[in-house]
Amino acid sequence: DDLVMDAFDMVGVNFYPGWYHEPGLGLGEPFANAKASMRHALETLHQKFNKPILVAEFGADCLAGLHSLPAEQWSEEYQADLIMTLIDVIRECDFVVGEHVWNFADFKTAQNFPRAGGNRKGAFTRDRQPKMVA
Repeated sequence: DDLVMDAFDMVGVNFYPGWYHEPGLGLGEPFANAKASMRHALETLHQKFNKPILVAEFGADCLAGLHSLPAEQWSEEYQADLIMTLIDVIRECDFVVGEHVWNFADFKTAQNFPRAGGNRKGAFTRDRQPKMVA
């Protein structure tokens, strides 16, 4: 139970199905698990709080210039396909008032295992060159 939600006009959520949750394409329809996971999370939040929802963060990392057909994680195709698929799901929900792809551009982070030279979820590189999703 959330003790402070009554004080807010809307719910903001950061959620990464297809990247941190349900990674990879899975079997059958591409991103079927990610789509179902996003839809379920949004519907559950709306039922619980009965407030408008802002999807404040979603997306996937990609290494600029890495291409793969079929799309594989870390490729520009995977990032673009996943983001566009999740936007379709988000916009089917009339209680969602907006979405924000994370992030505008890649940025430096502390060195650790899941970070290949920083956070690579940007629609643009650190040098502001567009990736496929842009």
